[in-house]
Amino acid sequence: MLSAELHCHSSLSYDGRDPVELLLQQAEAVGLDALAVTDHDEIDASLAAAEKAEEYGLVGIPGMEVSSAAGHVLALGVEERVPAGLTYDETLNRIRDLGGIAVVPHPFQESRHGVLAKVSKDALARADAIEVYNSRLLTGRANRQAERFAKGRGLPMTAGSDAHISEMVGQAVTRIGAEERSLDAILDAVREGRTTVEGKRTPWHISFRQAAGGAKRRVKSGLFSLFR
Repeated sequence: MLSAELHCHSSLSYDGRDPVELLLQQAEAVGLDALAVTDHDEIDASLAAAEKAEEYGLVGIPGMEVSSAAGHVLALGVEERVPAGLTYDETLNRIRDLGGIAVVPHPFQESRHGVLAKVSKDALARADAIEVYNSRLLTGRANRQAERFAKGRGLPMTAGSDAHISEMVGQAVTRIGAEERSLDAILDAVREGRTTVEGKRTPWHISFRQAAGGAKRRVKSGLFSLFR
């Protein structure tokens, strides 16, 4: 079984802090086998991380977190940017056309752009996998809902730290029964549901600090665009 971090953010995300080198260092330090950097609507840092991953003994998984019209979708295994604002189904199709898999993170959390605020459960079930453990939780209720849904529909399950600072990389891990240590084998195993999940809660003070930092950066970004 390979251990993978499938959901984390670099400084290229509006709410991320650290460069990919620190994310890779942390992944290596905690004994992971693979890392996906999934920035919001950006892919350049993820491509850089995937290219450098072997230097850290890791399999690099290129990808991003896409802001579809319905909410967030993780695009794992893509090497081109998936545009924001597409419909949910268009987003899934674009990810697959690029050779990736579409994983829906935190689907039951409307406050964090979970897709169930805008799509049906039948639509959610069209994803390739469901993130059933996200470390940035308060009560864990949304994670339990996601897990029940995925098990009830027979859908592959993943976990992710949703780390926005390097220290939190590896808080949640997807164990993947890949046939070999490669990107394609990892993607195939996730598609086929050869996964188990485990994780720990991100400390509340760090979650709140990340959220506050993201809000400040969004405001600054908005002000900058007004005067650009």
